[in-house]
Amino acid sequence: MRVSWIAIPLSLFTVVSTLAGGLTALRLRGHLETVLALSGGVVVAVALFDVLPEAMSGIDDPRRVTTLVAAGFLLFFFFQRLLVLHHRDDPDEARAHHRVGALGAGALSLHSFVDGLGIGLAFGVDTLTGVLVFIAVISHDFADGLNTVTFVLRQRGSRRQALRWLAADAAAPFFGAIVGSTIVVSEQGLAYLLAVYAGFFLYVGASDLLPAAHARTSPLRVALTLAGFVITYAIVSIASSA
Repeated sequence: MRVSWIAIPLSLFTVVSTLAGGLTALRLRGHLETVLALSGGVVVAVALFDVLPEAMSGIDDPRRVTTLVAAGFLLFFFFQRLLVLHHRDDPDEARAHHRVGALGAGALSLHSFVDGLGIGLAFGVDTLTGVLVFIAVISHDFADGLNTVTFVLRQRGSRRQALRWLAADAAAPFFGAIVGSTIVVSEQGLAYLLAVYAGFFLYVGASDLLPAAHARTSPLRVALTLAGFVITYAIVSIASSA
């Protein structure tokens, strides 16, 4: 029996996480990297320990799986680069792009919609995969909210514009979850999509969250990243053996 509908109420937590990240960016920037250290570990671990194995179990061709993972990784990389999304870009370089603030915030909102879509589709596989994808999404949605506000403000946007785009970014995964929970995808089709999502998560975690968290040496942040891996691995192992 399909349990994808569960993604809809759960996606409301991603709304809260995104709003929290954006409001934190407006008020406090002192300890954000510590939060990102745990988030990065969780996102990468979910990709490696659950999403990728689920994809491999549905596609009897390891090379095809790795090709799809690479495609997901590169797709998000080029998507981010083309729209100058990265919050660590040089401000003068970023401002050279016409309406780059709106484009960047809009693209982040589209990314959040895809996150919600992934939650809905993952629950179509099984409850464990759905829960773990949900955890990965909610972990990095905090950073998405942070990035949206930071990006708009860096392009000389107003506080009101930043809040407007933050609201759009926060609502996007909710609507994505509605779509993902209502469409019907074949088992093999879900496996293909999960492989691409593994690439998304690996890029977000390994190329964005973790570098931002570990720009400066901190034993606490290293421990939090390790904890993200250990906790996720334990959840997957316990659930698999149950």
